[in-house]
This record gives sequence, C-alpha cells and structure tokens, in this order.
Amino acid sequence: MTTQPAATPLPNARAYPLHTPRGTFAVVDHPAAPGVEPRGVALLLPGFTGSKEDFTLMHEPLAERGYRTVAVDGRGQHESDGPEDDQSAYARGELAQDVLAQAAALDTDGTALHLLGHSLGGQIARAAVILDHAPFRSLTLMASGPAQISDSQQQRVKLLRDALAVMTMAETWEAILAMGPPEEVGGPARGIGGPDLLRRRWLGTKPAQLIATGRQLCTEPDRVDELAALPLPFHVLSGASDDTWPVPVLDDMATRLRARRTVIPGAEHSPNADQPLPTAQAIADFWDSVDGIEGAEGTPPTAD
Repeated sequence: MTTQPAATPLPNARAYPLHTPRGTFAVVDHPAAPGVEPRGVALLLPGFTGSKEDFTLMHEPLAERGYRTVAVDGRGQHESDGPEDDQSAYARGELAQDVLAQAAALDTDGTALHLLGHSLGGQIARAAVILDHAPFRSLTLMASGPAQISDSQQQRVKLLRDALAVMTMAETWEAILAMGPPEEVGGPARGIGGPDLLRRRWLGTKPAQLIATGRQLCTEPDRVDELAALPLPFHVLSGASDDTWPVPVLDDMATRLRARRTVIPGAEHSPNADQPLPTAQAIADFWDSVDGIEGAEGTPPTAD
C-alpha cells in the first residue's frame, strides 16, 4: 500500500463536530500560528475516498503564513454521519448546500474565507460557489478537473461500485487488498497515515456516499463557463502528472478561468500528501495575492 507516513499530532489543532442546520460535520481546525498576523480562514474539502486527514501536513505551514485552516469530512465521509443506503442524500446539489452550511457555521471573525477542494472536493466546491459565491474570497481547485475523470479512472471507479453492490465495506476492503495497492485497483487513493488509519476511514465512510459520488465523477458535465462568470479569483493547482485529469486538461481549464496556475514538481494527484510544503506555499501565495498582501508572488486574477 502506498501511503505517506502518519504526521505527528498537531498540538494546536482542534478536532470537533461542526454543527449546522444541515447536520454535523467532523472537522480539524488549526489556528494561525502564535505571533503571526491572522490573514484569513480556509475551508478544505477532501476528495473521493478521502477525509480531512489528507490535509494534515499542510496545516502548520499555512498557519505560519497566518491562515487558519478547517478541514472537513463531508456528509457520509469518515467521521461525518450520513445515510448508509440513500444515494439521493449525496446528490451534488445536496453536498454543495452542505458546504454553504459549513461556511456559515464557521466563526471567521470577519476575516476572508477561502475555499479549497481536492479532486472530488473541488467539484463539490465548484457547485457550492455556483450556488452562492458570496461567502468566499477565492476558490482553489487542487487536482480537480473541468468534467468527468479519465477513462482509466472511470474503470477503477466502476470496479469499486460493482464490488459495493454485492459486498459490505469490510469485505470490499479485504478484496481490494488482495488485488493489489488500493489506489491502483479502484480503492482508496494514497493518503496521510498507515493501513490502520486508511482502513478506519474506509469503514467509516458510507457505501451510498461512495457509489453516488463515484457516479458523479464519471458523469460530471463541464461547468467551467458557469464558474468563470463568477466574480471570484481562481487557482488551479496540480502535481506534475495526474492520471485522473491529465495536466493539459487542467492547463486548459485554468486558461478558461483566467486562474492562477501552479504545477508542483514531484507531485501527482495528491500534492497535499506528495509535496505538502511547496503546495502550502503556493496556496498561501495565492491567498496573499488575492488580498494584495505585500510580497505575494504574482497578481490575483480579476473578473469582469
């Protein structure tokens, strides 16, 4: 199994249930570093088969730049509850409304709230800002493309969905392990932590969530033009290679969005796990530029 090593527990982070009118969501909330001027707050959405722990190695470097980061398990994901079998609860519009509710429930003390989504989380974040962009200062799409995932990844997702149709989550996990590295046979992508954490995360995730969101990844329409019409600064960040959405596809999306484009050397589909420090630096540079903070690299994109 290909995973990143478990990070040392973050002494300043706080794990708690975030209560909203749409339900309760498990979050890890890391404040800006002591003695650093607070610059903003960011809501971080994980990807397919992922969880809030995928951002563990980015919290502290972003805190050193003055950013409080709140990573969340979405509905039915890891430690956030959701229906076992009702796939309608995980419709894209429902998950987008959840993000808006999470944003409203966070006490940001009047500072800017940035939104970041990884992979599936990016497409959910996109749907949320298309519904209502007002709560957010910017949107970062990390390894998250304009429409459906690549053909090869669709085959892996179909394999997973077929297994879940006839097996329990525990049986599916054991079958995945028997076939090879989980990220190569339709199972969980690589993440932070070892096999025990990934197994707990898998068993905590609701099968209806995986089936519904897997279908969405395979059928997502291109909504880039809708997104580009919004008065928000955008950032498209990816690794130097990505077999879920090829890098040229992400390049084209960034052009259409007039977005800042960042490619992280040495990273693949999970820059947050593969290269967390340069990824965090690039993200903080973008957030700084959005607010015109002196010394930020580049200039923020503008919308007509």
